[in-house]
Amino acid sequence: MTATKDTADLESMRAELDGIDRQLLETLARRIECCVEIGEFKRVHKVRMMQPHRIDFVHRRAAAFAEERGIDTTFMRSLYDLIIAETCRVEDLVIAGSEPEGDD
Repeated sequence: MTATKDTADLESMRAELDGIDRQLLETLARRIECCVEIGEFKRVHKVRMMQPHRIDFVHRRAAAFAEERGIDTTFMRSLYDLIIAETCRVEDLVIAGSEPEGDD
């Protein structure tokens, strides 16, 4: 292979990775939007924000997914800790009647 071919192959792989990253970010945005709707439901129906059994279920599902695919389960747990912390923050704001905002 030539250096030019190798570079083109690398750029092609990076372009694929960029597309995957875009999908991941869009999926995270949809997840947060869904949590806004859940927060609105909880506010209207007087449901507590924190649902430990649900958080445990999400963690177990993510760990099983990671294990099935050979992904480090500690990494997956850490990733979901971040995702859950942010969605809980958003739900808290919605339940309190505030609009969630991103960092400027």
